[in-house]
Amino acid sequence: MLQFDTLPGSWSALLATFRGCFTAPTFATFAALCSGLVAAPTRRTVTGMLIAAGLSRCWHHSRAYYFFCRARWSVDQVGLVLARLLVDRLLAADADVLVAVDDTLFRRSGRRVHAAAWHHDGSAKGPRKNRVSWGNCWVIAGVVIELPFLDRPVCLPVAFALWRKAGTSKQVIACRLVTAIAAALPGRQIHVVGDAWYAGADGAPGAGRGAERHRGLPPGVTLTARLRVNASLTAIADPVPGKAGRPKRIGTKIGTPKDLANHPDTNWTEARVHRYGRISTVSIAERVCLWYGVYRSRAVRVIALRDADTISGYDLALVTTDLLTPAEAVVARYAARWSIEVAIEDAKQITGVGQARNRTAPAVERTVPFGLITQSLVIVWYALHGHHPNVAAERQTQAPWYTTKTTPAYLDMIVKLRRVLIASKFRAGTPRKPTPEETLAIAAAWDEAAA
Repeated sequence: MLQFDTLPGSWSALLATFRGCFTAPTFATFAALCSGLVAAPTRRTVTGMLIAAGLSRCWHHSRAYYFFCRARWSVDQVGLVLARLLVDRLLAADADVLVAVDDTLFRRSGRRVHAAAWHHDGSAKGPRKNRVSWGNCWVIAGVVIELPFLDRPVCLPVAFALWRKAGTSKQVIACRLVTAIAAALPGRQIHVVGDAWYAGADGAPGAGRGAERHRGLPPGVTLTARLRVNASLTAIADPVPGKAGRPKRIGTKIGTPKDLANHPDTNWTEARVHRYGRISTVSIAERVCLWYGVYRSRAVRVIALRDADTISGYDLALVTTDLLTPAEAVVARYAARWSIEVAIEDAKQITGVGQARNRTAPAVERTVPFGLITQSLVIVWYALHGHHPNVAAERQTQAPWYTTKTTPAYLDMIVKLRRVLIASKFRAGTPRKPTPEETLAIAAAWDEAAA
């Protein structure tokens, strides 16, 4: 049984960090369900977690459902404790914190599911305008970290909010999540990255309508996002000495990012940027200007990027409120945004987040964040206690078609922890030498865990 007292010390020490977020009985349930979610190779429903933890014959299933729908604990508090944990354990004391924000749809079925509605679903088949699915839409913020044994950044989700139609906009929700993370990490420089949808998240409140009037990030937090193709850019006017009145701020019109790329005054320079696991030579042009429709008179920095052998247009345009960092570093920072897309895909396909079938408001608002928190804990555990250089080689032995695999994937991380939990479940409270039958049972369970 995967109760807290019988868990491996390395895993239970991480879970003990969250003891202050729960009452004693609720923490025992949290530790068991968190371990059961990792140990379950299939069926990651609420009862599936209970069965995988080996507690289905000891606890009534209502205890697991009570944890999500009625127990007194806060998702926000648990997520911020996780943020402090991973920043303290996995980042240097003076390192900046990179936060990626995005939203995703977890498909559901049934009209009585809380906050379920029709949303855009990028993974759905068919024409783009018809890609919609029924479910819950979540705005997610995760801390992006470089681990020494990986050649790519990894995103660990730590903050979550359920988005409802006709409610607060996704930009405002993302700003609230980042503000909470920044408050939980005082003294750290926070950099935020997002796709084009969040390019105006730090814009002037007066430039929006309705709920967007409450957007904005804390002072000192920078935002980098993809610039919209229809953004209207203008130059910053030069002050006229001796002219009375308020100095003019808006200068000549630049136009769209395409107009900026083809402008005769735009200076393109070659640079080497590190993104997506490789270093490539590109041409970069940058300019400090105004995006008045979103940021009003606040200066922003536009960075255009294209292949070194291209002579017109651009391949990527970024807008950032960071006016000091070199352009190459800003491009690499934005490229790390892709890690949150990978984290969301891993959560759906490997961790099993979204498979729970609860419907009430508290349960719906807790189950998905619980699964994402567990996924982040798996990565933290693997980074601190589970990594071994032979992990990738062992995976290549089992799957020889992975000829270029040199680093572990998230699947390798959760399988490693799953095997450790399976071994502890078989060997809990048994100091004697295992019998041949127990050894065969553990080996069979390990093979099933990696399936």
